[in-house]
Amino acid sequence: MNALALRWRCRRGLLELDLALKRFLDTDYEGLTTLEQTQFTDLLAENDADIWGWIQGATPPARYAAVLRYFTLDTSFSDKPR
Repeated sequence: MNALALRWRCRRGLLELDLALKRFLDTDYEGLTTLEQTQFTDLLAENDADIWGWIQGATPPARYAAVLRYFTLDTSFSDKPR
């Protein structure tokens, strides 16, 4: 998926999610593995409420776990990639 299309898909109905996804796209996306980039693209097809819940700490489906680690709100999470 090209960068413009990916940026468009990051536009959401929930402002907080819109901001989080766009910030992630600007700061972390390029450093992802190919598998993680695919997971992120697939994640964008999910419901906003589900994505926001996973970012806030609800247990995500295993297929998104690797990419959602970048979004953790828990600053003590020592396994967060950076």
